[in-house]
Amino acid sequence: MNTLYYGDNLYILREHIPSESVDLVYLDPPFNSNRSYNVLFKDESGQNADAQITAFDDTWHWGPAAEQTFHELASNAPLQVAKMIDALRQFIGENQMMAYLVMMAARLVELHRVLKPSGSLYLHCDPTASHYLKIILDAIFGAENYRNEITWLRSRNPKGSQFDSKQFSPDTDIILFYAKSSSVTINYKEIKTNLTVDELNNKYDRFDENGRFTDGPILRSPSMGERPNLVYEYKGYIPGSFGWRVTLEKLIEIDNAGNLGWSSSGKPYRKLRPDDDTGGPVGNCWTDISSINPQAAERLGYPTQKPLALLERIIQASSNPGDVVLDPFSGCGTAISAAQKLNRQWIGIDITHLAINMHKYRLKDMFNLEPGKDYQVIGEPQDLAAAQQLAREDRYQFQWWALSLINARPLGGEAGSRTGKKGSDKGIDGQIPFIDDQKSRIKYVVVQVKSGHVNSAHIRDLRGTLDREENSPIAVFLTLEEPTSEMKKEAVSAGFYTSALWQRDYPRIQILTVQELLNGATVNMPPTQGGFKKAPKVDQSDASQPDLGF
Repeated sequence: MNTLYYGDNLYILREHIPSESVDLVYLDPPFNSNRSYNVLFKDESGQNADAQITAFDDTWHWGPAAEQTFHELASNAPLQVAKMIDALRQFIGENQMMAYLVMMAARLVELHRVLKPSGSLYLHCDPTASHYLKIILDAIFGAENYRNEITWLRSRNPKGSQFDSKQFSPDTDIILFYAKSSSVTINYKEIKTNLTVDELNNKYDRFDENGRFTDGPILRSPSMGERPNLVYEYKGYIPGSFGWRVTLEKLIEIDNAGNLGWSSSGKPYRKLRPDDDTGGPVGNCWTDISSINPQAAERLGYPTQKPLALLERIIQASSNPGDVVLDPFSGCGTAISAAQKLNRQWIGIDITHLAINMHKYRLKDMFNLEPGKDYQVIGEPQDLAAAQQLAREDRYQFQWWALSLINARPLGGEAGSRTGKKGSDKGIDGQIPFIDDQKSRIKYVVVQVKSGHVNSAHIRDLRGTLDREENSPIAVFLTLEEPTSEMKKEAVSAGFYTSALWQRDYPRIQILTVQELLNGATVNMPPTQGGFKKAPKVDQSDASQPDLGF
């Protein structure tokens, strides 16, 4: 079941996901907030913070595509949905917001279809469109199946926020929670929140050599009834007929841990510690899960990345081990990673090969999972003919897919409006970082990708690029077409780079074809630290009790 799909999620949902096959849907779609999201590729050393690529521009415009989707909804969606979307168009007009809502409505109809009767949907959004989205969800799911509007406090530091001085700092996101029916799976009572700082100070206000504690009972109360088997002597103290609350063995264990105290009158009590506090039940205002700080090991450089703890809470609350979790806007794959960690099955969909590549490396780093062996990837080229087809359809998506074959990070450009536009690359489409001196300084293999019409002039230009790039001693020319003999001669004439650290020679310019890479060829280079920032490895030995990070 575990599957990554490359493509438009509306098509994938309609063609690949059966009705009533999914237990939980989480979606974090672009927010229609008139901003571009830049993926920042920062090395482990912190260098090259300006290496970035615009993953998508989340602004939609009313045009033929929005008009066509509107007519599909009006013609094919349930009557109440068609009426609702028509009313919204009359009220909002034909603008960016309406284009966004039409796009979302079509997908939410399909997401409702694929959910099991016991399933749930969590839609992550911001206040710019949450009120409209709630109306759409009411029409699709039924107002009676609305469960919560969850407010997530993602930031406690308004200083870094860019906001209008005539309004309060926008520090929260909205998560709309809907059920498919009254038989919904819900485990939220099992999830507890950590104590706040004030609660900690007020409740655990005593200290000893082991830290904070508060007094707790160790003797049974009269209301609990008499327990003769728990009446025994310990350190000269014998309780009344109601007895101790624990056996002698357990009492010795508590005492040895430093958690048995004695009052001035000689009466025993138990020292309760903050670590043993189960906290309170989760409400609809989540203030205990922070956004990912810039120094966090979890942070991968994807600007809309949500903390793993947030997705773990949602998945634990509304699914059980073995259930199917679907994320149709899978971004950098946090929902997928959380589902894998909690032993759920998962489906991820994204429209950029950049995102699919990030998923694959994240699953490898965190869980040592391999595509084709541990999960499926559908929509990526598997042979030369499919690669040629992708290049004809969208040469920039082809470029990102080709870079993934050698674990190279994209450099520059954008997938504007999730369609694949790209800016000037100055002769470099990607980089592979590696360490090649005793001081652990970063060097790079630079990569240029060509989908057609290659000749020896490209190799000469690449050689010039290599000569200009001081920290890039090796270049790879990645081509869909077979190189000419003149190209090969030009590459050989560039000579070798000698690694002082690894005591080896590497060709300065290497030509690799897509066919060779599909057959298993690799770049001849010093050991690499990988194209993407590594996600921390996860221990799944006790996934039934996940560390929610709060």
